[in-house]
Amino acid sequence: MHDIRLKPKEQRRLLKGHLWVFSNELQTVPHDIAAGETVRLLTHDGKPLGTGFYNPHSLIAFRMLSRQEELPDRAFFKKKITEALRLREAIYRLDDTNAWRLVHGESDGLPGLIIDRFNRVVVLQAFSAGMDCHLPLVSEVIDELLQPEAIVVRNESQLRELEGLPLYKDIVKGERANTRQIIHDAGISFDVDLYEGQKTGFFLDQRENRRFIRAFSEKAEVLDVFTNDGGFALNALHGGAHSAILLDISEETLKRAEKNALLNGFDNFSLIAGDAFTLLNTMTEAKEQFDIVVLDPPSFTKSRKNLPAALKAYKRLNKLGLQLVKPGGFLATASCSHHVTEEDFLNAIHQAALSAGRQLRMIHKNSQPPDHPVLLSMPETGYLKFACFYVTG
Repeated sequence: MHDIRLKPKEQRRLLKGHLWVFSNELQTVPHDIAAGETVRLLTHDGKPLGTGFYNPHSLIAFRMLSRQEELPDRAFFKKKITEALRLREAIYRLDDTNAWRLVHGESDGLPGLIIDRFNRVVVLQAFSAGMDCHLPLVSEVIDELLQPEAIVVRNESQLRELEGLPLYKDIVKGERANTRQIIHDAGISFDVDLYEGQKTGFFLDQRENRRFIRAFSEKAEVLDVFTNDGGFALNALHGGAHSAILLDISEETLKRAEKNALLNGFDNFSLIAGDAFTLLNTMTEAKEQFDIVVLDPPSFTKSRKNLPAALKAYKRLNKLGLQLVKPGGFLATASCSHHVTEEDFLNAIHQAALSAGRQLRMIHKNSQPPDHPVLLSMPETGYLKFACFYVTG
């Protein structure tokens, strides 16, 4: 096993629990280390810190696997995935949901690996060269522990390009027909396509926030912007909403949302396809009003350098949303942009409210659910911000 060595004093963040080393923090690196190879990390004066994956092509040059110098063999992955599975089985009951995130990367001690379970199908994503090399072994362990009908690899994220990795998707066990599954979550069913749907096939991270809006949905007129599979709208209808408008730029996505609404027996909904900013502006000019407006946009920035533009976009979006909320109504709004802090996000909403002439009272604030755990030593493992406001003025 090769050794790589840190520059003086660069171990401090690692000793506090962080799991990454950036390329500019390394002192010496042998030139014959392949991308994704397991190496031993040493301090400047030669003290061992642990083992992990090295990638000479990435800004994140080293990802810690173990501080006891374990190797990523079958026993290692079985131990880590079993531990992650035990946590999910402790926090979820199958009668409540049959879909959850099984492994959340660094938070579960498996840096650069995502494993989502949807009923009888498991979906894998690798964001690091090291995990990419070990996906066949991970698949074998998953097959042994869970015996799924299918295992799907969805390696299409642009984050892989930062690691010098190709984009692709594959079915490594099962058939294409197996990748269509019905999942259920707190009384609502979704028909998910795990080979074609976004990300790993369905967004699990808003599950608790979707449920929260049921509390004030009775007889409400709801606008669900960036609806995707219809999650927020269906929860509102489940809570007794009078009607829901599902808005998304993708007509294909809206077809899935429509199918999900009909699957749950709802018919008091309508679909609108188009750019959210354009459509919200048109609705504002037409003085349309709703009891509940939900804003769940995709990430507005993938890098810190674009943060100012992202915050302007959040302010503009929330101003448009607030102008469409009836006095005495509710705004539910979210950000999944990792580089946008909670403080920045809430400040953007506050500025939007001032600009829209609305008074806000925050009644709920949340982040990602417990199957997406966060390491206090790694803020990077937490990304989702969600807040709900009572709107007056």
